[in-house]
Parts: sequence; structure tokens; C-alpha cells
Amino acid sequence: MLAKWITCDVPIDARDAFAATQRRWSVIADQPGLVGQVGGWDSRTSRAHVLALWADTDSHGVFLRDRHDAVADAGGYTGISVALGEVALTMSGAAADVAEAMDGGVLRVADCHLAEGAEEHFRNVQHRVWAPAMEAAGVLGGVLTGLAARRYLVATFWPDAATHRRYAEQVPRLRTEAAADADITSMTGHVLALEPTWRVRAFR
Repeated sequence: MLAKWITCDVPIDARDAFAATQRRWSVIADQPGLVGQVGGWDSRTSRAHVLALWADTDSHGVFLRDRHDAVADAGGYTGISVALGEVALTMSGAAADVAEAMDGGVLRVADCHLAEGAEEHFRNVQHRVWAPAMEAAGVLGGVLTGLAARRYLVATFWPDAATHRRYAEQVPRLRTEAAADADITSMTGHVLALEPTWRVRAFR
């Protein structure tokens, strides 16, 4: 599976225009290989984030070649960054699969930069510490994606903010158990209330 993480700088007075462009992405719901696409506003900044999941690199490449430019619209944002990577771990939860998990109300993302030599341990504790704790706390599902050398994106879907808040109370203890400070040199966290009209549910 391929994950695509998009961050857009959106001036306050352009939010309506940007939201309108996001609603138009629903037309790709029939695109072969699309797992789903979701997004929302970062309440702390003037940014919007979008996460798309694809079955594989080839299906995403076909979409870029055949349909992307007809749908994409630069209106509403002043800057954009796009990161792509292979999913290294699919996390189970209350949803039947990750496509169903994307119907949740909240997306939590941890964008982690790792110390040299820390990748094996970091990936191991995702299996051993983080994923079981999140499943027990009510996560719908999630993915761990390698975006670049020593950069990983942990994206998890939650039914609502209250469920995620209860899980977040455990994070200090889990960080200690996972020895996260030894693995991670820097991390940017995002908790997004997902915009229902930006969600693209792939036909399946």
C-alpha cells in the first residue's frame, strides 16, 4: 500500500475556495487502486492536511498520468508539500480494514524523524507497544509509512475526539515503555477533525 501525505498553506480568506476544491476530489472515487482520501484543518496553523492511501505505486502512477491534472486545482493555497511512501505496517482496530477506518471522525498523525540506526527498534515497538495500546483504546485502524530515510509517518483513525483524548492520556507512559526519546530526534504531531465533505470513499 502507498500513502500520500499532503500539506497546504491556506490563507484564512482562501479557506472557502480551498474547501471547494477538496469537495471536487469525490470524482476519483471510481479510480482503480484508490483505498481512500481524507483531510482536515490544522487548528493550530493556517494549514490543511490530506492523507490518501493507494493499493500500490502503479495504481497511483496511472491516476497521476490519466486523471490528476483534470481534477487538481491550485486555487486556495499558497504553498504545498507532498510526501509519498510505502506502508510498512497496517494497524488493526475496531474497523474491518483501513478503508473502513478512514470513515472515522479524527485522524492522528505523528511525523517522526529518527536517529541514525533507530529504524529497526522504532518499527519493532510499533508492533509490540504502540499498536496493541491503540487497539485496546478503541482505534479504528492505521498505517505506519516510511516516507524517506529515517522519516516515518504514523497515521491512525479514531471514531471521535473523546476516544482519542482517552488514549492520549496513556502516551507519556507508552513513550517511556517504547524508549521513544532514544529513537526520535524530532516529531510533528497533528490531530485533525476530518472534514466529511473532503472524504473520498473508494468504490468497493
